[in-house]
Amino acid sequence: MERLQKVIAHSGLASRRKAEELIVEGRVKVNGKVVKELGVKIGPNDKVEVNEVPLTKEVPVYFLLYKPRGVISAATDDKNRKVVTDFFPEINERIYPVGRLDYDTSGLLLLTNDGEFANILMHPKHEVDKVYVAKLKGIPLRENLRKLEKGIVLEDGKTAPAKTKVLSIDKKKQTAIVEIAIHEGKNRQVRRMLEAIGHPVLKLKRERYGFLTLNGLSAGESRELTPHEVKQLRALAATGQKK
Repeated sequence: MERLQKVIAHSGLASRRKAEELIVEGRVKVNGKVVKELGVKIGPNDKVEVNEVPLTKEVPVYFLLYKPRGVISAATDDKNRKVVTDFFPEINERIYPVGRLDYDTSGLLLLTNDGEFANILMHPKHEVDKVYVAKLKGIPLRENLRKLEKGIVLEDGKTAPAKTKVLSIDKKKQTAIVEIAIHEGKNRQVRRMLEAIGHPVLKLKRERYGFLTLNGLSAGESRELTPHEVKQLRALAATGQKK
């Protein structure tokens, strides 16, 4: 027996939080009857409908994509721009990205049809590190980077403490390469953090997500996560332990 919202999330239809909203709104039926209470448990033979459509449980799949620049982190786009799911033409499951990378940002992006898994990883309280490498306009002072390490106030609130490291500087071109690690997922967060200390981002790439890296992949290439990696990610999110 499993909780109804968990079954909906595992179907790939929605995250567990969205599934709970669907239930409360009376849009879910079990064996033909509307269920509005959270926590109801169902068995494998119970028939679930969401918005009058029978729920079919997909086998969960998990992928790691090296997202190129100039691609939308979404399953579809109303402007017909290239989206990350375009790199998986042979996948029948309804996969979608875990979080997002900006249009102009490249790097590591996870995709899945497991709504619960995605929701766990995206929640900031679970503190899964995301490591970016940014090329900046100007050479940042140590004291300014320290502001990011303490948390900096943006228009949508104060950020959690980040980790920063200067990888290289080019005094002639007045640019710097900086590594920054965060565990939140605010919209355009890394770019906004660096702009806030006076150093606009010229180029940005996510190089690591938890313990996962882009090793062996070129832009536009992907691979399926191993069962062990999926298990490790769940454990990492559950403990908040950074690796």
